[in-house]
Amino acid sequence: MTARVLVIDDEEDIRELIAITLRRMGLEVELAENLQAAYLALARQPFDLCLTDMRLPDGNGLELVEHIAREHPHLPVAMITAYGNTEAAVQALKAGAFDFVSKPVDLKVLRGLVETALKLPKTASGNNTENSCEDNPICLIGDSPAMEAVRSLIARLARSQAPVFISGASGTGKELAARLIHQQSPRREQPFVAINCGAIPGELMESEFFGHKKGSFTGAVQDHAGFFAQAQGGTLFLDEVADLPLHMQVKLLRALQEKRIRPVGAREEEPVDVRIISATHKAIPPLIEAGQFREDLYYRLNVIELPMPTLAERAEDIPQLAEHLLRKLARQWQIPAPTLSREALNPLQQHHWPGNVRELENILERALTLSDQHTIRAEDLHFNTGNQASPPVMHRPDHVPLETWLEDLEKQELRRALRQCQGNKTRAAEYLGLSFRSFRYRLKKLGLEN
Repeated sequence: MTARVLVIDDEEDIRELIAITLRRMGLEVELAENLQAAYLALARQPFDLCLTDMRLPDGNGLELVEHIAREHPHLPVAMITAYGNTEAAVQALKAGAFDFVSKPVDLKVLRGLVETALKLPKTASGNNTENSCEDNPICLIGDSPAMEAVRSLIARLARSQAPVFISGASGTGKELAARLIHQQSPRREQPFVAINCGAIPGELMESEFFGHKKGSFTGAVQDHAGFFAQAQGGTLFLDEVADLPLHMQVKLLRALQEKRIRPVGAREEEPVDVRIISATHKAIPPLIEAGQFREDLYYRLNVIELPMPTLAERAEDIPQLAEHLLRKLARQWQIPAPTLSREALNPLQQHHWPGNVRELENILERALTLSDQHTIRAEDLHFNTGNQASPPVMHRPDHVPLETWLEDLEKQELRRALRQCQGNKTRAAEYLGLSFRSFRYRLKKLGLEN
């Protein structure tokens, strides 16, 4: 069946331009010049997409967005805003708009928006639990109220193109949540590009984000596609966005507002179609007060916030989560999945887990190493009575100098972190609570750098 689009704008030339563009895409188009005509059209027949101007003769386009959110919750609506009116675009997204396009309308951007919107399912996708977590590694474990709320919000966010800001402590699964939003969205067939903003040298940031042209600087021997170009049509996940330096914050803000980028050395800007999801474990408001983070960028990124609960806030999920992690470890080690004794569950559920799920996985990996690999017992966990995870006590041999012994210990911890993170240095640094630069320095100092 041919998709039907409702276009509302009081300027006849814009209505006709959009109508011609959409009809060339094989779509049916109905036009309305004001809110009253739009309401009548919506009551008369169903539509697959609605495009509305912000300012209309008899009201505000936001009223229509809110009406559609209430009365037609599965109908995507996109806002047409005045050039540079970021505030109006953000208001529309918060009100429930699928996306926005600025005047003068870039027809290539418009076509991309329409194609993406028409890929949305006609009914709510729910929690997308049709595949088990064994079949699909991108899933959230746990049936606690906190996790049910997260899954429900992810399902709603997947139907929007609004920027999402994922907040939460380290180890709570922020990147996993971002991947789930992408996986359940109409962009799922396109790239998901995840970057750690704190791991990119400052002098390379602009080139890495926006790309560069051959010869634009010393060492630019060929054209380079940046993160935005790599994520074209898909999702760009900016992890630890609070670590961006101020000069890059300005450039990122412009890219988000204009939906255009200029590669280093390029003469013209290029349109980009990318959904932005960002995350950080840091509190942004204090950084804004200290002048370290731009307030306008924060509100542009944080159109909708997804807070991730700590493991302590969902302790009832620990048995199910521990079982899942042990099966995962068993597959990696190619051994039968061990069982977790009933006595081992008590200390796991009483621990306060400052490192969250990442710490739980670390504890279970160590316990699996120390156990008989058939059953994890309480003593294999090495918890002390102070409710803190404590590794076995290590004694320095008398004939080994203290400095040598400490270096050996540090090497062991660095290697263990790399194994735990499958060789990913960025994650290993975060796992150890180190900056990426500090982690690289220690690897080099100890002769472990590849």
